[in-house]
Amino acid sequence: MDYRPLGRTGVQVSRLCFGTMSFGGDADESTSAAMYRACRAAGINFFDTANRYNAGRSEEILGSLIQGHREELVLATKCFDSIGPDINAKGGSRRYITRAVEESLKRLKTDRVEILYLHHHDYATPVEESLRALEDLVRGGKILYPAVSNYAAWQTQKALDVQEARGWARLQVVQPMYSLVKRQAEVEILPMAQANAISVVPYSPAGGGLLSGKYAQQEKPAVGRLLANPVYKDRYGEDWMHETATSFAALCGQRGVHPMSMAVAWVGGHPAVTAPIIGARNVDQLRASLDSVKIAMTPDLRAEIAALSRTPPPATDRLEEAKPKK
Repeated sequence: MDYRPLGRTGVQVSRLCFGTMSFGGDADESTSAAMYRACRAAGINFFDTANRYNAGRSEEILGSLIQGHREELVLATKCFDSIGPDINAKGGSRRYITRAVEESLKRLKTDRVEILYLHHHDYATPVEESLRALEDLVRGGKILYPAVSNYAAWQTQKALDVQEARGWARLQVVQPMYSLVKRQAEVEILPMAQANAISVVPYSPAGGGLLSGKYAQQEKPAVGRLLANPVYKDRYGEDWMHETATSFAALCGQRGVHPMSMAVAWVGGHPAVTAPIIGARNVDQLRASLDSVKIAMTPDLRAEIAALSRTPPPATDRLEEAKPKK
């Protein structure tokens, strides 16, 4: 396993981050423990969770698994979504963020997390309010590095500007959606992150399973997240995405590589990306993602794969400027 710098922190993280969204949901405690052990055996020291994952069970299971070697790990969690019936138990207020972190630390059985993501942008709360909460938590030693997930580039840059103007701890990580069929991050988020030396830890590198190969078969599976989850149906429902997935699976078949391995390697091959987040329901499913580190993602291979999907237009929408210069 290779390791890469986390923003400007001086901390080194594995080139894969394991996301524990399945812990306590699709994966019971024993299956979660088996996947955790497989990740540690592969050299992963970077784990991602959120307070909303399976109503807190993901954090609880992860918290039990890390005991005895907590200092070897870099932990990330998130807050935004509702965690109870209280009308104020959600969003980006200082009241909620402070409470959410306290409860996450209890579930994780630790005194701090390295990374806290604001899970979504809160349009109802001034960003200064949310960032002040992060600053207070940094000064209190309960989080080390502020981060954001699902933020637009301009929202992230605004947050950075506020932090730097006030001398507060700066954002060190962003977590966007990014895959071969979801490439909007290439337009502004990834360049913005590179310009600010912020780490990028993308989620859904296999497009919610669309790029795993099973949806490219002649006989479509009867079950799966893309079939059962309305959000994923909408997110990955366009015909061109499924055409891309079929072409991608064919390319992987020609090269003798599992599509899941190639999908993760393709995301990890972008120069702005620090570590794609991988996830699974069981150890057998996890192995293909772990094998992504064995693929040499050359610029030529990455370009060949990228040509299978739609390239998003440049931020200025001046398409002529996106053409290769002769």
